[in-house]
Amino acid sequence: MNSKYVDVAAIIQVIGNVYNNVSLLDNENYHFNEEDFPNEFHKIIFGSIFNLHALGAKEITINAIEDYLEQRPNKYAIYKLNKGAEYIQRVSEQTQLATFDYYYQRMKKFTLLRMYDNCGINISSLYDIDNLLDSKKKQAQEDWLDNTSLDEIADLIDKKITDIRLKYVDDADNAASQAGEGALELVERLKETPELGYPLFGPLINTITRGARLKKFYLRSGATGTGKTRAMIADACSIACDEIYNSLEGRWENNGTKEPVIFISTEQEKDEIQTMMIAFLSDVDEEHILTGEYAAGEWDRVLKAIQVLNSCPIYIEQLPDFSLKDIENTIKRSIREHGTKYIFFDYLHTSMKILSEVTSKTGIKGLREDNVLFMISIKLKDICNQYGVFILTSTQLNADYITAQQYDQNLLRGAKAIADKIDAGMIMLETSQDDLKALEPILRKGGFEPPKMKISIYKNRRGRYKDVLLWCRANRGTCRIIPMFVTNYQYELIPIQDLKINVKPNPASNF
Repeated sequence: MNSKYVDVAAIIQVIGNVYNNVSLLDNENYHFNEEDFPNEFHKIIFGSIFNLHALGAKEITINAIEDYLEQRPNKYAIYKLNKGAEYIQRVSEQTQLATFDYYYQRMKKFTLLRMYDNCGINISSLYDIDNLLDSKKKQAQEDWLDNTSLDEIADLIDKKITDIRLKYVDDADNAASQAGEGALELVERLKETPELGYPLFGPLINTITRGARLKKFYLRSGATGTGKTRAMIADACSIACDEIYNSLEGRWENNGTKEPVIFISTEQEKDEIQTMMIAFLSDVDEEHILTGEYAAGEWDRVLKAIQVLNSCPIYIEQLPDFSLKDIENTIKRSIREHGTKYIFFDYLHTSMKILSEVTSKTGIKGLREDNVLFMISIKLKDICNQYGVFILTSTQLNADYITAQQYDQNLLRGAKAIADKIDAGMIMLETSQDDLKALEPILRKGGFEPPKMKISIYKNRRGRYKDVLLWCRANRGTCRIIPMFVTNYQYELIPIQDLKINVKPNPASNF
């Protein structure tokens, strides 16, 4: 579809400047694609320059362009028909490097407007290309375009689309309501269907959290090496995969439905995540998988685990250097393409890209790490509410955890304010010798094996269990953390029943 949203002058300036200064293509602040050049002749000229540079050319000449195009007769014919050599010479003389950024931004803005226009979205209220008579309106729209960033334009149009969806699809209403309105229906609905989410892996944890509830944001922090990623992988696989091997029973057992899950990795490579997932599903120590040395029956279980992984809606995305926009776009794409409702983000930290993005948006240089981490947590909680999804992420701990007696948000490295936005806050720690000594009466009376790990529940919105410790068996090799019993911080046993959440089949799943 042809669009009217084309600024030929801006395109000419971009082509001329890049021809004169091909090093602009190495600048990471500038990105180009074919859609920036809707005219085939312009596309041929710029594409030749771009490809010659990619092939190693440090300087571009008309002769080099023509030599390149001679090997491509169809494109060369268009080039000759439009008197390409004369055109390049003319634009080369008419452009100035000092104006490049302005024209580059203008070209990209018209590309954005053109893409929306091609999708059938009416954007004339923002920029009316057909307006020829109203000079004041024309000038006002030109000023708006020049002074509005690409992100702001996209956000403005996306907001219009979202507002339509909220009103006509989601039936959202921003008006205040009387406090008692719908209260009876609410409690009757909760009576029939309590507020529970999809079960997380292991006993007792679902009693405390009531499962992975949609629109909720959970944070499970831990010191380096405690198994934060492995615990997260266990939960992700437990939600997405319908079969898990039970070593106690010696068989594969049904694990409910297959809910779409995305695991977003910020550090591990895909194959590192895959071996942990296989280890969890098969209950085969990851070390055996990495060395290729299996005990009797383990190889068959690993093959079965791979089959389960292939048949289930669990997806891996790597974001080693991310911005807030990258996080949101990754989640939105997964929701759109896979119907994802459960997001596991491993793990919360700053990056060069996000620092650059936040500095650019706020105009403030040298923002502290705690400010940036708090902004990430706000964004993740907003995504939970806006898209109706569950998010679990993790953070590192500061050095205070070594001597702490209270395991709460004050131990979070970088920003304890992260905890302001979460619905459930947990801290994973290894069991100390002092812990084992204090637990001796409980272990002896209850017949429990000595726990290797404790999980502190320091925040739990709409939950009765808070400021408690969940004591666990832990096998990091299989990513399986098994809670055994609960105490308060004074090592006093708290009676607790294991909540079994029954999952109804999902008729919409095509896996």
